[in-house]
Amino acid sequence: MADPTPDMTVHPQVTSFFDPQSNTISYVVKDPASQSCAAIDVVMNFDYAAGRLSFDCADQMIAHITANDLHLEWIIETHVHADHLSGAPYLQEKLGGKIGIGEHIQSVQDTFGKIFNEGTEFQRDGSQFDALFADQDIYRVGEMSCFALHTPGHTPACMVHVMGDAAFAGDTLFMPDGGSARADFPGGDAGQLYDSIHRVLALPDAMRLFVCHDYGPGGRAISWETTVGEQRRANIHVGGDTSRDAFVKLRTERDAQLAMPKLIIPSLQVNMRAGEVPVDGAGNLMLKVPVNKL
Repeated sequence: MADPTPDMTVHPQVTSFFDPQSNTISYVVKDPASQSCAAIDVVMNFDYAAGRLSFDCADQMIAHITANDLHLEWIIETHVHADHLSGAPYLQEKLGGKIGIGEHIQSVQDTFGKIFNEGTEFQRDGSQFDALFADQDIYRVGEMSCFALHTPGHTPACMVHVMGDAAFAGDTLFMPDGGSARADFPGGDAGQLYDSIHRVLALPDAMRLFVCHDYGPGGRAISWETTVGEQRRANIHVGGDTSRDAFVKLRTERDAQLAMPKLIIPSLQVNMRAGEVPVDGAGNLMLKVPVNKL
């Protein structure tokens, strides 16, 4: 039997976890009708200078899930992140659950497989993940019916996940005073991003919207929850009657001034593999640094 149309009045419990190194917010989303939950955008900590991995952020999520006797069903990646390494395999090893990402991961793998000069052993079919979501795919977290919206522009594989009255925007949107994600990475497109944002803004006004990053513009406290209605009214990049052409001009000019994220090189190599660190011929964990490719 097919899943019923998702009920966007269901009110899941959302618990947030902030990583100050990458300004990433991860989430545990609990179905209100059961002990089932999903984890979204899990962080693996990485000391780049030392080449050392740790799991402080993921361990906080594990402690929360364990202390509340929750059952982890899904580990969702909203996209292939360029600013933090995914802790999805670590969480899965400890608690189970299926790792899912948008089906256009294959395009991302093809693009960055070439940039990092990966050999034929690197599969570019998304098979590293347990599930690949197509646009408007419906899935369940316990009794709660959820769905995924394809929102390309920042990357080709970006998706916004809607779980009851909560939408998880990934990097498609930031808080209203933060605007939107950059669109200048390989495969990005500012016009596509504008169209994707307006798909999100077509959701109900009262829909809670949770962002993946916040940088506290103007020195305000770090925040991560807003609403679709607030974004439509007040987002500094797309709010009000901002036209597509005006957004593309603003986004293109702004992107030209931005530096690359500090962890983009290790993040892309790891995250396109569903959070697994690549190994060399001797089986050692090893990362590459492509020169003049990004």
